[in-house]
Amino acid sequence: MRRSLSMGAALLATGALGLTACDAEEPAPSASSSTATTSAEPQPSRNFQPGAAGVGDAYFPTYGNGGYDVAGYTVKVRYDPKSDKLTGVTTVRAKATADLKSFHLDLAGLAVSAVTVDGADAAHTAEKNELVVTPATGLAKDADFVAEITYGGTPRALKNEVIGDGGWLHTTDGAIALGQPESASTWYPVNDHPSDKATYDFEITVPDGLTAVSNGVPGGKTSTGGWTTWKWSEKSPMASYLSTVVIGNFRITTGQHKGRPVYSAVTTKVAKGAADRSIAQTVKVADYLESVFGPYPFGAYGGVVVSDDRIRYALETQSRPVYSAGFFRRGENTQVVAHELAHQWFGDSVALEKWQDIWLNEGLATYAEWLWAEHTGEYTAQQAFDIRMARVPAAVWKTPPGRPGVKNLFGESVYQRGGMTAHALRMSVGDQKFFQIIKAWAKEQRDGNGTTAEFVALAERISGKQLDALFAAWLNGTKKPAVPKKL
Repeated sequence: MRRSLSMGAALLATGALGLTACDAEEPAPSASSSTATTSAEPQPSRNFQPGAAGVGDAYFPTYGNGGYDVAGYTVKVRYDPKSDKLTGVTTVRAKATADLKSFHLDLAGLAVSAVTVDGADAAHTAEKNELVVTPATGLAKDADFVAEITYGGTPRALKNEVIGDGGWLHTTDGAIALGQPESASTWYPVNDHPSDKATYDFEITVPDGLTAVSNGVPGGKTSTGGWTTWKWSEKSPMASYLSTVVIGNFRITTGQHKGRPVYSAVTTKVAKGAADRSIAQTVKVADYLESVFGPYPFGAYGGVVVSDDRIRYALETQSRPVYSAGFFRRGENTQVVAHELAHQWFGDSVALEKWQDIWLNEGLATYAEWLWAEHTGEYTAQQAFDIRMARVPAAVWKTPPGRPGVKNLFGESVYQRGGMTAHALRMSVGDQKFFQIIKAWAKEQRDGNGTTAEFVALAERISGKQLDALFAAWLNGTKKPAVPKKL
């Protein structure tokens, strides 16, 4: 994610360097056609217990849920902007990781009318922003199961202490579902933590004339009775906060690149110009990043530009980032495009296991901006590093990016010192080993999750050097580190 023009975390104001402060698979089966194994009947020897209402993340203990692992979601929603009403049916295909008497799904602000598990009616209750489902029989550990939830209401955003409003936002021409670290639970029931990635199929039904853009490969649209259904499919595992839907009036650009569809949308609320030109550079930027990070990890390319005062950031929504129009008010801006596309490798394909390790996302994406600037001849990564060493505020050195705390989760240290950590590693191990490390991280952790400890271990294995002191100083220290001796 890149924060907006008003946030110093994006890029320091350094006029000499132009660093302005703005910083093909078949559809998933429905519950009725699922071939998932029916959960076993309770056995006397089993001790069925309620699943946990949270994964235990140190920063957000109530996010996500325990006791099961989701394989895939099919999300079918209908939304009428005039009435601001949403109805939906979401199918969750999962495996029990414990003997479950009941399990939780995250769902905020919407009322559930029916739940089935493996085709049988299941009891359900609402507890704040949690849906508690109690199947007719217990779910045995390792059993596959399919839950189908029918729900509706007026969707609302979540007030988040880190980023403000996140989730479903009603707009003047439709709606936007977006936000980090949470947003998905405002429009469908979900295990809302990045540690439980899953595949997704979306069917978004809106009034004729409106466009509904989501993640992954476009599946076409059909219209009947004044409504149009837009289909999208993301077959690479995705963290729930990376899912999105944007409904409204857009200028659409489509194409093909390296056998993958390209689908981009720019809101008609902004005049054609810099935003369109910037998003048009998506595949060019992705091709460069592929040269330094390894193969592009997803089945589609694209981007979406929105204009809403509540969204003053860009977010790496998988395969199709969403950008605030504010990033393009001063002209073409491929720096932010490079940042969000870098996240497709680091943050999306390699997702977080825990929110404390956010520097792995934002630090590497910030460093990708420097690499892109070096590639285009604007400035070098070394120049970007040196300027930050001289000019970042003292608070950056006092806030360790490896343990920033919830308050500073998207603060300047995570971005700028996170990017500097990447360059400090490069200086310490040399260019050849550094880019081997980055490519190996993307390859070995692809479609999964990663931690700082795993990244450090990988860096030491490939470089043949002991790097504990380097990472301790740059990620966990509260004083300005010494500049590494360059190889």
